[in-house]
Order: sequence, then C-alpha cells, then structure tokens
Amino acid sequence: MSLFFSFFWEMLRTSGPWLVISFIICGLLHGVLRPDAFQRALGNKKLSSIVKAVLSGMLLPMCSCGVLPLTLGLYYSGAYLGPTLAFLVAVPIINPAALILSFALLGPQITVIYLICGFTLPVIVGVTANKFGGSLIKSPYVQLQDLALVNKNNDLVNKRAPLALRLVNGLKWGFQELAVQTCRFIVLGTAFAALLLAIMPGSFIQTYFSSPDFISVISAVILGAVMYVCATGHIPFIAAIVSAGAAPGTALAFLLAGVSTNIPEMVSIWKLIGRRAVLIYTGIVVVFGILAGYAANRLLADSFVPQFDLSQSEKGIQVSGYLTLQFPDVFKTACAAAIAVIGFYSWTMYCLRIYRARCSR
Repeated sequence: MSLFFSFFWEMLRTSGPWLVISFIICGLLHGVLRPDAFQRALGNKKLSSIVKAVLSGMLLPMCSCGVLPLTLGLYYSGAYLGPTLAFLVAVPIINPAALILSFALLGPQITVIYLICGFTLPVIVGVTANKFGGSLIKSPYVQLQDLALVNKNNDLVNKRAPLALRLVNGLKWGFQELAVQTCRFIVLGTAFAALLLAIMPGSFIQTYFSSPDFISVISAVILGAVMYVCATGHIPFIAAIVSAGAAPGTALAFLLAGVSTNIPEMVSIWKLIGRRAVLIYTGIVVVFGILAGYAANRLLADSFVPQFDLSQSEKGIQVSGYLTLQFPDVFKTACAAAIAVIGFYSWTMYCLRIYRARCSR
C-alpha cells in the first residue's frame, strides 16, 4: 500500500505544476480569445488546421497530463475534434526538450524515426477524428456556453468588457469549471496507473523489451499506453535499457505509446469528450506504435549501435535541461496538493448530487 501511495503522489507532483499552468493558460485564453476567430482557425475539417495544431504542440514542453486541460479548453472553445486530438498527441511527443534529449541519449537513427513518427501520428489521429468523430466533431457545449454568456452579459461575449475583467472571468472559468471537471478524472486515472506500477514487477518491463519480435512490440505498446510516461523523464530509462540490449524499435514503440496516452488521460477524455474520441485516439496510437516499432526493429536490425555514453551525451542533456522548466519541490508539492484537493472536492460534489437526486425520487 505504501508503494501505491508513493507512486500516486510522485505522479501528481510530476504532472501537478503543468496542470496548474494549463488551467491558468486556458483561463486567460478563454477570457481574451474571440470565439468566432478561434473557430475559423481550428473549427473546421481542413488538413491545414490539423497541421497548425501539431506545429503549435511542437513548441510546448509539457507532459501528456499537463496538456490535457489546455486541450479540453481548445475543444470547449470551438476547435474541432481532429485538431484537438492532434494537439493532444503532438505536445508530449515532439517538444524540443524531448528531441534534443533523444538525440543525445538514443542517437540520430532513433531520433529521426521518432521525429517522423511524432509528426505523422498526430496528423493521422486528427484526420481520422475529423472523418469519424460523428457528433463529437464539435463540442456540444460551445453553442450552449455562448448562449449562456450572451444572456448573462453581452459585453463579455463581444469582448467589449475591460481586459482585466475578461481575464479575471477567464481564470474563474479555468479553475472553477475546467479544473473541477478535469481533476476528478485525473486523480482517479492516476490512482489506477499507480496501482498498476505498484503490482507490476520491474523485471517484467525489461523482459518484454529485450526481443525484436512482433509480440514484444505489442506488449511494449500496450504497457506504455496504460502507464504514466513523461517523454523527457523516460528517455534516459529507454536509453539505459537499449544500451543493455533492448531492441530499439521496441523501446521506440513504448516511448511513442507511453507519452501519447495514459490511464488518467483516457479516463478524462472518455468522460469529458466521449467514448468515440478515446477509441479513435487510443486505437490509432496503439496500432501506429506497433507498426512503427516493428518497422524500426527491421530497419535498424543490422546498423543500430546504442548511443548511450554519459560523457558524450552530457552536452545534449544540458541543452535539454535548459528547454525544460525545472519546478521547485515546494511548488510541485503545492500543485500536487491543489490537484488532489480539487479532485476530492469534485468527487464530493458529484456524490452529493447523486445522493440528492436519489433522495428526491
């Protein structure tokens, strides 16, 4: 039990600062963005909108859980499902810090494949989501929210209110609505992920990473898809097991699937967007990770040499560190506590609503 709580708390401390920052960014954007202009940029099925979302995601050094609130903010503000999911996949895979660290520790061969896959995967996810998103293609809450704002205060909708007032209202929305909805499922999903890590022996991972066979790639992808994996945090781990003899494509498949999705993310998307979005998003990530990993194993079968050498990699690690925000321990702990409190509050309110509904029958 102590191991479970240790994993749970450490994952909250890792994702907490990014979650808080995302709530702030979402709130500010919600307060200043004009809905009509935003929807013209990402509220359509054009391939250019998906590419814009992917390129924007490349510049943000965030983990998958940290970008989730920002992604939901995009969707609730009018972005179509395709650009929304493309952005969600792109951010943790191909941010600058992850690419530089990958080059330093995994070498140019894996890094080039990683970059190609990191751009191609979110584009495929976005195109598929736009084609098969059905009723989820556009958030049903967008028009309702706009109508509610019009009835409440027409000046806010038309952005004629003072900037300070719009920012304050945006931050209130970010923490009182988006955070309350999101943290409930992030806390629950993080608990599931921590339980998996607590009961899974460490030798299991290295055993299934050592073979280039198809079944090993599948096992690595499935394992990565349910675990909480931070791209920059786990690249040294990937480099270590590759240098110890793990197949490069198998490690690449784990990294692609791991940083693209995890249980907290899947639970949140299921509840806050819809089941079809999870099936499209997770299904493509898993299938793509399997194919990319197997292809990389075959492509690098005779030419791959492990890159990991601490003396040669030190410069790349330092540059990657400059591109990755380092949060003080106190701030990480405070953010983790805030996420836990908001999540507990959200579940309490949810249970009370259910209890009152049953009592009123």
